[in-house]
Amino acid sequence: MNILEAIILGVIQGLTEFLPVSSSGHLELAKVILGDTSVPEESLTFTVVLHFATALSTIVIFRKEILEILKGLLQFKWNDEFKFSLKIIISMLPAVVVGLLFEEELASFFGGKILLVGCMLLLTALLLLLADKAKNTKKEVSFWNAVLIGISQAIAMLPGISRSGATISTSVLLGVDRTRAAKFSFLMVVPLIFGKIGKDLLSGDISFQSSEIIPITAGFIAAFLAGLVACKWMISLVKKSKLSYFSIYCAIVGSIAIGYALLN
Repeated sequence: MNILEAIILGVIQGLTEFLPVSSSGHLELAKVILGDTSVPEESLTFTVVLHFATALSTIVIFRKEILEILKGLLQFKWNDEFKFSLKIIISMLPAVVVGLLFEEELASFFGGKILLVGCMLLLTALLLLLADKAKNTKKEVSFWNAVLIGISQAIAMLPGISRSGATISTSVLLGVDRTRAAKFSFLMVVPLIFGKIGKDLLSGDISFQSSEIIPITAGFIAAFLAGLVACKWMISLVKKSKLSYFSIYCAIVGSIAIGYALLN
């Protein structure tokens, strides 16, 4: 993997982690475009680095909210911060269970299955369209909402279904305030990312050669900067009910992917 390819994949990861267009789906499509040899076996290390970069960009954007949550937790009371943290934990459980129990089955959905990616992008497009038409409210995320949002996040582990698109759309369709929906969606994935990074590090499969340091660093910086821009942009778009634009985009890319898969 050269520096340019690393930067391209970093930007793709940084943008699509927050924008509702499926990061996993776009990385699968990028592998087809660049060729599987451009994203070789060391891609596990590269993927971990990119996910760390996007998690870090989330922390930077929501640093004030995260500090408030931590301060509230240190009070050891049944306060709003403790309730919010508990909702985050509840929302994580479905993805944790699916990831641990069906890891091999999930892995089988990756690896150039462009037809699946295309179909799931069309599903993402439908979700975004429905969410954009939903009425805006001032409702907060409830514990039951957290369960349903968590289930949507678990389903979004399939390539082509946008995690942010699925969780934000589910929240909005449940009547949650759009700003709160975006905030919850982005914060709920941070512990999962760090948990996955920890799991991969402990597995001993993470390794890289000195020649890979520059491309990996370039990818990290690209993903981090793209993540900062995409996160802020997405929050603004959700507030303004502009998800339909991404619905159209996902429908177009999904249709092209399906067409490509059927013709090859």
